[in-house]
Parts: sequence; structure tokens; C-alpha cells
Amino acid sequence: MDDDDTRLGRVLTRREMIAWLGAGGAALLAGGVSGAARAAELKGDAPRVCVVTPEQTEGPYYVESRLNRSDIRTDPLQGIRREGVPLVLAFRVLSVERGGCEPLNGAMVDLWQCDAQGLYSDVRDPRFNTVGKRFLRGYQLTDPDGRARFTTIYPGWYPGRAVHIHFKVRIKGEDKGYGFTSQFYFDDALTDRIHARAPYAERGNKRTRNSEDGLYRRGGKQLTLAVAENTEGLTAAFDIGLKLA
Repeated sequence: MDDDDTRLGRVLTRREMIAWLGAGGAALLAGGVSGAARAAELKGDAPRVCVVTPEQTEGPYYVESRLNRSDIRTDPLQGIRREGVPLVLAFRVLSVERGGCEPLNGAMVDLWQCDAQGLYSDVRDPRFNTVGKRFLRGYQLTDPDGRARFTTIYPGWYPGRAVHIHFKVRIKGEDKGYGFTSQFYFDDALTDRIHARAPYAERGNKRTRNSEDGLYRRGGKQLTLAVAENTEGLTAAFDIGLKLA
């Protein structure tokens, strides 16, 4: 079980967001970000809302995998792909400044998660031993627009935690580096539907829901992915806002 009970980051207050957004800020916050605005963000236009992403602890299952790859579903040694509903995650890493957001080029984004049966790779745990396997782990370097893209699967569950995916962002500096760690969450209703399918269904539905997860209650709403479904699986996009100074 992750010992993930400390929130380290900070979400901007409504007053701070309005100050940064200017005259249109109040209307934006009242109405939310429209689908058109989200589409514009994915095309590379300036973000409409620029906020700091909440930081959360990495938990006990982080491993320095050193696997530079976009598709993290396969174990590189055995060549076996983990079964599950395909999920494409598109990230944009941004530096949050008073003038707005600036894309961060060359940031290292790590992703790691459990498989459909609730197992992490390359760790020894009271429930399992997967040392030597490296499925569902990998990293990408962001491009000049701050973007990184991963193909993975919808995660399963394990006791004590809501369904989630871990991520870490690292940036090299001249004097010292910068590191940021957090987790993504999913809507419970979506998880209910996905986990009713194979190969998730064989584990039953005894998972911890978001409202029962202490860490989710400390920033999880701001870290919940907006997931879209298509004929090939699921897709989600998320802007990771970092306060570097």
C-alpha cells in the first residue's frame, strides 16, 4: 500500500487566478474551460487557465527505469504486452509565471502505474514479486511546445488506494535540478465501466473509491483526468503547471 498521505503542492486561489487572467478571469472561472478552449490548448495555443498542479508523494513503487519510450505497455525483456483498455495520455509541461504559462522544452516526464491486476513491475511486495520486469514504466522528454505523449492501459486497483497513475517531472538546471511528483486520478463512474470488462472484471469490485482515498481528498479533484472514449480506446490530456521560482 502506498504511504501517500502528504500533499506538497499548492493550487492557486480564485483571487490569484483572476489576477493572472486579467479582466476575463472571473467569467472564465465561472463558466469553466470550454471544449473549444481545450481543443485550442492541444493545438498549441496559449493556455486559457494557468494554475499550479498539486504535488503528491511518489509512493513505494517508483523505480528509475531509464526506459525512454512512448508506449510503456510492453516488458522490454520478455516482449509481453500487459492486457487492458488502451489509454493515450498527452501532457504539456508549463512553467507558471505571473505573465502566464511558458512551455518547458526537454523536461523529463516519468510515468509508472499498476497493471489490470494491480501489480507494479520491478518491485518486491508482500502481494507479489515482479523484480526484473519493467512493464508500464517509461519516460519521455518534452518537445519545444512542452509536450510528451504516452500509450498505456487504464490502471487496475490494489487495496487501500483509489485508481491512479504516478508521474514525475524533472528539469536540469545550471546550478541544481528541479523535481516534481504527483498522481492522476479517474472518475469513479468511468472506472466502474472499465473495470466491468476483461481483464479487470476477474478481480471483482472491492476497490477503494476516490472519496475513500485520503490522498485523493488532498488535491485529487485537480488531478482527475478528463477522459474521452473512441473506437481504439481512451484518450486524455493534461497541462502540468510548475512553479519553478
